[in-house]
Amino acid sequence: MSLNRITILLAYSFVMGLFSFPAKGQPSQSLDSVIRIVELKQVKNDSILFELLFSLSTKHPNPETRIKYGNQAKMLGSRLDNLLMQRKSTLALGYAYKLKGDLRKALDYHLEGIDFANLIRDDIMLANSYNAIASVYTLQENYSLGVKYFNSAIKIYREQNDSVRLGVVLMNAGDLHRDNHNLDSALVFFLESKQIFDKINYPIGAAYNLGNIGLVYAEVGKDKTAEEYMNRAIQTLQKLGDIYPIATYQTSLANIYSKKGDLKRALNYAHSALNIGEEEGLKEQIRDASLKLSELYQTEGDYRKAYDYQSQYITYRDSINNEEVIRKMADLRTEYEVGQKQAEVDLKQTEVDLLNEQARNNQIVLWSVIVVLVLVLCLTYALLKVYRVKARAVRIVRQRRRVIAAQRDQLEDVNRTKDKFFSIISHDIRGPISNFQGVSQLIHLLVESKDYDGLLKLGTMLDTSTKEVSSLLDNLLEWAMSQQGRMPYKPETIKLHELCNSNLSIMENLATAKQITLTEKVIEKVSLTADKNSVSTIIRNLLSNAIKFTPEGGRVDLALSYDLNMAVLTVKDSGIGIPKEKMQHLFDFKGERSRWGTGGEKGVGLGLTLIHEFVELNKGKIEVDSEEGKGTTFKVYLPLVPSD
Repeated sequence: MSLNRITILLAYSFVMGLFSFPAKGQPSQSLDSVIRIVELKQVKNDSILFELLFSLSTKHPNPETRIKYGNQAKMLGSRLDNLLMQRKSTLALGYAYKLKGDLRKALDYHLEGIDFANLIRDDIMLANSYNAIASVYTLQENYSLGVKYFNSAIKIYREQNDSVRLGVVLMNAGDLHRDNHNLDSALVFFLESKQIFDKINYPIGAAYNLGNIGLVYAEVGKDKTAEEYMNRAIQTLQKLGDIYPIATYQTSLANIYSKKGDLKRALNYAHSALNIGEEEGLKEQIRDASLKLSELYQTEGDYRKAYDYQSQYITYRDSINNEEVIRKMADLRTEYEVGQKQAEVDLKQTEVDLLNEQARNNQIVLWSVIVVLVLVLCLTYALLKVYRVKARAVRIVRQRRRVIAAQRDQLEDVNRTKDKFFSIISHDIRGPISNFQGVSQLIHLLVESKDYDGLLKLGTMLDTSTKEVSSLLDNLLEWAMSQQGRMPYKPETIKLHELCNSNLSIMENLATAKQITLTEKVIEKVSLTADKNSVSTIIRNLLSNAIKFTPEGGRVDLALSYDLNMAVLTVKDSGIGIPKEKMQHLFDFKGERSRWGTGGEKGVGLGLTLIHEFVELNKGKIEVDSEEGKGTTFKVYLPLVPSD
């Protein structure tokens, strides 16, 4: 858990009216008792029932359970026509969906909460919604929107003299400024928040601010002051039993003592930070502590330990980066969908305004007809004019709807293409490229230690990474050209068996490295009309995928046959198979794409998408038959040479 996430949880506790962190682990006995009471419908008083449902929606550790009882609480508020109940339920649902990781729905509920707060004219609730929305944008790393909503919440809390919530939102805003290296502003927010927590005697909040202030001073080079603040924070947090942020502070202290030349104390702090990260499962803290230990041992001259901790750092860095890429892509989609929803709301409001205006006109006309019968003809003419205005307004609205729908479809197509490229480049190319980092230093280290086996492994790793990058870039270039309509398609009569044997030769070394039995040669002679380059790409990717997902000692077979006027290319392996949930979107970029090969190879399925598009380019079709643990069979049907 990162320091930012902890700060947001602290904010959640205050905003929901609690003064402790949300429960961890299984529900307590008291929550189990509340669930039994609610499910057995033993409570007849609606107010008491709402409080029980609201308690479950804010305190239960399971987000799905929170959502279930939050919806029941909101339905009860709607049935009683109680806006306050509806508002509290909406806020709880927003936090539940954020805890679940569904940021789009979280924003939807918090935006709905703003409407409820405005209806009941409750400024504190409005500020709570602003703070909740800011925390979502903080998770999305959207600095500008996070600052905007934090400032709106701060303004209201100041006006209402709500010092408790003001202290929390000031700390959140300061952390957001620190993450974006706006250190002067961050320091101002942290100092004011600490003063508030000291005044209300809330030690854990004051301790977090002490540590955050220390981190700011460390970044600007005031090491002595930074050390003082972080040590005070660590002492308080250890007494309170809250060790999550201590690893972050200790890594920063290790850096301070490293600059002083006190390697012994620096190593002690770095090892302590690593131990906390490993005990609590904090990936970011493990990553940062491993990097610092690698640097310290390199300075000390212990290159073996430096190498080990550098490897551990790379492993955790890549794991976190992959999670970050996926999350950021989801966040981009969330922002787009929320914007679309706002546009729909605005359009509906315009329609409502037009209908309301028409209703008022009709009422005026009706009263005019009743009072002044003599003006019937004039009023009839006026009604006709109003009707024409209405029809014209409806035509305009419909036309605008069509334009908006067309623009939305175009934007979705552009976003889908962009998402494909981002997903491919960020996920697949990072692994092999990262293997090249620090190669010269590793070679020097291995030569000095005469670790020739290590050099051979390093050479094998570089060779594998080079092939991965080359294959990825070939596929990426061909796919990009096909998407832009620039992929050359030159159908000609080709001998499919010769093309198969050529690609078998290319894949022979890859199969041998994994001790996989590969078909030596295709004997069946088949001629067909197709584009030679794209068919070669189909064969190469099918063989590459089969080898990648077949364990050592397995088998990959390539065969040719006929089916009416079609040539049938069959690639069969004894690999791990394809899960049922991935079969539906096997050839597109929907759903989870990332998979690991049996030898640790990485991929996101670009090869299969390329195969599918090239098969359609050559007027063919593809079939897949797979069972987990028993292997996969791909059959590609391509048209034969037409008979005269």
